[in-house]
Amino acid sequence: MKKSIFLFIALFLCFARAEAQTQGIEFFHGTFAEALVKAKTENKLIFMDAYAEWCGPCKRMAATVFTDEKVGKFMNSNFICLKTDMEKGEGPELSRKYDVSAYPTLLFLNGTGGLVQRNVGALPADGFLAAARQALGKIDNSKEFEKAYAEGKREPELIYNYVRALNRAGKPSLKIVNEFLQKADMAQPLTLKVIFEGTSQADSKVFDLLIKNRAVIAALYSEQQVKDRVQEACEKTAANAVQFKSAELQAEAKTKMKANVPDKAEAFAAASDMQFFKAANDIKAYCKACETALKKDGRNDARTLFAIAKQMTDAFPEEKTVLKEAEKYLKKAAENGGLVEYYYLYAQTLHRNGKKADALTNAEKALKLAKDTQQNAVPSIQQLIEQIKS
Repeated sequence: MKKSIFLFIALFLCFARAEAQTQGIEFFHGTFAEALVKAKTENKLIFMDAYAEWCGPCKRMAATVFTDEKVGKFMNSNFICLKTDMEKGEGPELSRKYDVSAYPTLLFLNGTGGLVQRNVGALPADGFLAAARQALGKIDNSKEFEKAYAEGKREPELIYNYVRALNRAGKPSLKIVNEFLQKADMAQPLTLKVIFEGTSQADSKVFDLLIKNRAVIAALYSEQQVKDRVQEACEKTAANAVQFKSAELQAEAKTKMKANVPDKAEAFAAASDMQFFKAANDIKAYCKACETALKKDGRNDARTLFAIAKQMTDAFPEEKTVLKEAEKYLKKAAENGGLVEYYYLYAQTLHRNGKKADALTNAEKALKLAKDTQQNAVPSIQQLIEQIKS
């Protein structure tokens, strides 16, 4: 299930890039001691990007992962985020404290500064999100609230903290939320906060209550946070639609996204349709969904063209109908973007489509580019050239 959600997120972000600028992690600019106080006050973990100014992988993560919209939403909601140069200011002291010897080192800490998890080396956006979720899952304080709940305690503050703890630990909370709301005072701010925290999927009564009380809840949080929660709930329902092969759930997710976050509904629908029809093995509908995803700027945007084609060739590596469509997108991506990976996948797809001469030409273009800019890709490209020639 988690894999399905991550795939959906990756697809959605590819399509959304052509429609809106992304907002990434909002890093805290105070001292480490101040971050600890803030983490305790807000009941959050700390994420520290332990980097060095000269580190290439650190720069790549800063430019591509920390600026990612989905990464930003998740990290800003669940962590106090710090960027610390380990060679300047309080960096050397923190480097000794947490035994940082390679860059980047991604540190997840609790509110007292205790180490929860360490990841060494750069990660792509989906890998980084997985690491962050894993760190959150290690701090599971839902047991203490579960005991109080089992004893019959139903105070709004307890329910709110219980639901938050369950969500952070990746455990289901909908049953607790629904039971509480049966007798809750809807005018109370804590009840509205329970609704916000408990909105985990779009196909639920809690979601409908969030929408009904949207203006009041937005005043407690912000309109952007409400939009983000709506989107996350729709993404979960879309993932459920794939898991249970339910066209009704898929349609509900798209309808509710369009009604409540219209500026991102088109990108959401494209990602949802691609994942759903892939799982259903409906080749015709899948290809149509891919074509729909390339509306507007995506038709000439190299990154979007490549991302969709990559999803297609990964999903159906032997299906000629899909590969022919992917070939067209990759041709434009290579012409407009000119990157090694674009020419490599284009050559690979041409080869699968039986176009040996064109495949060889583009593989050689990829090789030339790689020798100048991306030496680590050279062996794979040389191997592809040998396969084409053989």
